[in-house]
Amino acid sequence: MKSSTQDKVEGNIHKMKGGVKEIAGKLSKNTDLEMEGKGEKIEGKVQEKVGQIKKVFGK
Repeated sequence: MKSSTQDKVEGNIHKMKGGVKEIAGKLSKNTDLEMEGKGEKIEGKVQEKVGQIKKVFGK
């Protein structure tokens, strides 16, 4: 698998995991878990963008 595709896939996985953690944190009123989920979603978005940039530059 190309590096750019792998970054996109891993980014999407992080976004999904982050979303689940965020919802679980909201439901259980656990702000630490909710914030961890939000952070993981942001990391996923960044990683996905890195994959898109790599694709543009052909890496």
